[in-house]
This record gives sequence, C-alpha cells and structure tokens, in this order.
Amino acid sequence: MRIERIKARAVMAPLAVPITTAQASIPAAPLVLVDVETDQSVSGSAYIFGYTPLMLKPLVTFLTDLSEMLAGSPAHPADVDRQTASQFRLLGRQGMVGMALAGLDLALWDAQGKAAGQPVCALFGATPHPVPCYDSQGLFVPGRDEALIEASLARGFTAIKVKLGFPTVAEDVAALRVVRDMIGPERKLMLDYNQAFDAPEAIARIRALEAAGLDLTWVEEPVPAEDLAGYRSVRAAVSTTIQSGENWWHPADAARMVGATDYAMPDMIKIGGLSGWFRAAAMAEAKSVPVSSHLFVEASAHALAATPNAHLLEWLDVAGGVMTESYAVEDGCVTARGPGLGINWDENKVAHHRVE
Repeated sequence: MRIERIKARAVMAPLAVPITTAQASIPAAPLVLVDVETDQSVSGSAYIFGYTPLMLKPLVTFLTDLSEMLAGSPAHPADVDRQTASQFRLLGRQGMVGMALAGLDLALWDAQGKAAGQPVCALFGATPHPVPCYDSQGLFVPGRDEALIEASLARGFTAIKVKLGFPTVAEDVAALRVVRDMIGPERKLMLDYNQAFDAPEAIARIRALEAAGLDLTWVEEPVPAEDLAGYRSVRAAVSTTIQSGENWWHPADAARMVGATDYAMPDMIKIGGLSGWFRAAAMAEAKSVPVSSHLFVEASAHALAATPNAHLLEWLDVAGGVMTESYAVEDGCVTARGPGLGINWDENKVAHHRVE
C-alpha cells in the first residue's frame, strides 16, 4: 500500500465527566482525528489528544502539510518513521511534531491491520484477550464526587485511580480515606499527583499516606516527569510503589527514565505510537518493570495484549463521543477488537463536534 492522502480534522469530543486535576479542568476532549487514505481503498484511523484547544489548528495544519510530503510513500510505519526521522532530525521530534507523527504511526498500523483483516495486536503476535483496567477519575473532592466512585463500582471496576494535590497532606489523607472506605480493602486504589511537588514534599506526603494505612497500589508522578534524580530520591525514601511515564517523549526518554520508578506508563502519542510503545516496553521488560497505558483505550488494548510485561490499562474514554461504538469494559477488563484498531468514526457526531 502507498499513501494517497492524510486527512486531519479537529473536534471537541464530549466527555461523560470532565477531566480534572488540582490545577486544571478539561470539559471536552480536544482531539485531532487522523485518517490515512491509501491506493488500495484501505484507510487507517487514529486520534491525537491535544490537551488544549490551542493545539488543534497547528496539528491539523502540520498533518495536512505532511500529506503532501508523504504522498506516494509506502503506507508502512517503519518506512514512514525512517523518512520522517531524516526530515526532522535537526528540528527534533518532540512536542507537536512528535504528537503528529505518533498519530500517523497509529493510523498506519490501523491500515495494516485492516488490509490483513486482523486486529492490530495480531500483527505483533497476540490474540485479543481481556486486559485488566482501572477507572481513571479526576480530582476527588469529598462531599462532591462519591457518586462517581459508586458508578465505577457499579460497572465492575476492581481498580480505581483518583487525582489529588490539596494544599495540605491532611486533606489528601481525608479524601483518600473516603475512597478507600467506599471501595473496600480488596480493590486496588491508585493516586495521581500530576507532577505537583518537589522531592522533599513528595516524600513527606507519601510517608503520611503510608502512615494512614491506605494501601495504595501506586503513587503516580509525585514530582516533575523529567526529574530523574527526584524520582530516585522518592523511590528510595518510601515503600509505596511509584509510577511514571506518561510524559516520556519517545524511546530515548524511556531509556533514560526506565528503572527510576517501579512501574512505567508510556503515553501512546508521546512515546511515538505503537512503534515507540514496543521499543519502550522492551526496555521496561529488560529491567522487570511492569507497563501500564495512559489514555488511548483503543490502541492500548492492542498494545497491552502483545506486551509481555503488561500491567493495567487506564480506562479514560476520550474519543467514544465521536465513534460509532466505544470500547466496553466487561468484568473490569477491556478486549481489543478489529480489524485494525477497531476505530470507526460516527460522521454525524464528528460533524457536530468539529472545530475549525
């Protein structure tokens, strides 16, 4: 197959619940939908989560320009990776460039799966099977958000993550105590601090959580994502397992950071699509570090199905509002579907939520 055109469209996809942290709130998901049309009547689809609406127009413009550059090129991820690596070597492939190329990588893998009539995980030697997942919630405020925890339990989740970062650790402990009491001792409870602290403050907070006996499966990003020394300090000072990885840029960042935390959580777009994912996951496997996913439920279900050191899939459905059928959670698990990544746009919903 060869690439005929890359189509990029911006949408603000509706969310069932806003994504919230102690610092910000995202009421709707800013997505760029990527469709790669080929000369064999096969199209590959994926999406990029832009974090802010300000990123949508630049990403669409850049992908449209890439369409001209890549027209006629083989529609194979490795071929496109080599071509774009050469083109952007001086500029670098982080930031917007890396996000666009990762979205393209995912769409190309989707096209490969569709051309083969197979789910993408089969291209990596795996069959679709249930992958354990956790419900990823936003900032938990006692007295306001108990209904969200109850809804997670009703849907069969056996693991739940909440975000915190209140002005005092006593408030964090109180909030987590409410959640732990609601979900009981048998379910997993994770905490995401979203890079809120320096190492000394992170250590003090985590030690207070440990003293409270809250039994956390992990504390995620207690310090800035790039702070290698900080992660090593935190990990050495506490007994709670530490998670990081969603802000690692490409396998080069993974090579620097894997092993500084107990768990790894690459982001499908920042790590470089499925191609980057498996390079990073192999590094983690070599150091016996379990790998979980960040966002991108659809691609992550395929990736984790084929990852030997797979841990948990993050359930945070940001694109279901513009798809014909969202992925489903059954018995606390998500199963990959095909052909390709199992992504199909509902064009009526896309038109309704599209932004220019």
